[in-house]
Amino acid sequence: MKNNLVNGIARSLVQHAARRAPESLAERLEEEWLADFAERQSQLARLRFGVGCVWATHVIAHEYLEPKVAAATAGSGAVATSSQHAGVDLSFVSGRTVAVLGITGLHGLIVWAFATGLVQKVVVMIDPAPVVIKDERRVVDRPPPLPPPTDLEHMHKVSIPTPDFPIDFENVATTFVIPDVKGPPDVPTTPVTQPPPVKRVQGGPGKGFPNTDDYYPPHEIRTGTQGTAAVTVCTDEKGRLTAEPTLAKTSGSAGLDQGALRLAKAGSGHYRATLEDGRAVSSCYPFLVTFSIRN
Repeated sequence: MKNNLVNGIARSLVQHAARRAPESLAERLEEEWLADFAERQSQLARLRFGVGCVWATHVIAHEYLEPKVAAATAGSGAVATSSQHAGVDLSFVSGRTVAVLGITGLHGLIVWAFATGLVQKVVVMIDPAPVVIKDERRVVDRPPPLPPPTDLEHMHKVSIPTPDFPIDFENVATTFVIPDVKGPPDVPTTPVTQPPPVKRVQGGPGKGFPNTDDYYPPHEIRTGTQGTAAVTVCTDEKGRLTAEPTLAKTSGSAGLDQGALRLAKAGSGHYRATLEDGRAVSSCYPFLVTFSIRN
């Protein structure tokens, strides 16, 4: 808002100065000065330009009117006095114009002081006087304390009468009555019956299982290598393999181990399924394959 105010004042100065110029120059001066005014960016530069236009109008009018007055005086034969020239200048620079220029200059000075931070610096330099706040608290008059009693003889006394019969405190029996606290009612518990153990019969090679001699590696037969390997197989209810056989325990010979795995794989469909309570089930179990040379 402050920037708009400064721009408005500066623009008014430019227009006022152009209109106070001679009529033959006023329109051209206003056009040129407004174009020059628009090129200036800062508010302070525009304000200084407006004041300069006012001063330029004064100079132009003085130089423009003086030759015309001299020519008119020479043509009429009259002698121009200094008072006539003074009258022309004072009519151009009227008291209102001087007041407007003074007010404009004062506003420009104030705007320049705010823009440069001069006002803030002056305020900081002034050390404000310390403010003393008086703590005015309301004092409530309290009644004076009561004097201590002086007539102690008429004070009320409390006496405990002595019983007429002796009390034997040692033989007094004290009985404590403990209320009968009943616990929660007994909740009948149902005995947990353990299921009977499952009768399990592990499966293994069954009827029609291949002969071990057919899978005895020839190299181990020539070298006389013998041994027993443990193979784990997984079968279904019909004795068929459900996964590849794996070696559970080596025989000590890689050739014998490979022969045992080939034998276990060839026996698919000829395994005896595992029985649980007489029912065939799928399961995994190991069995031994022995390779030996008979004499």
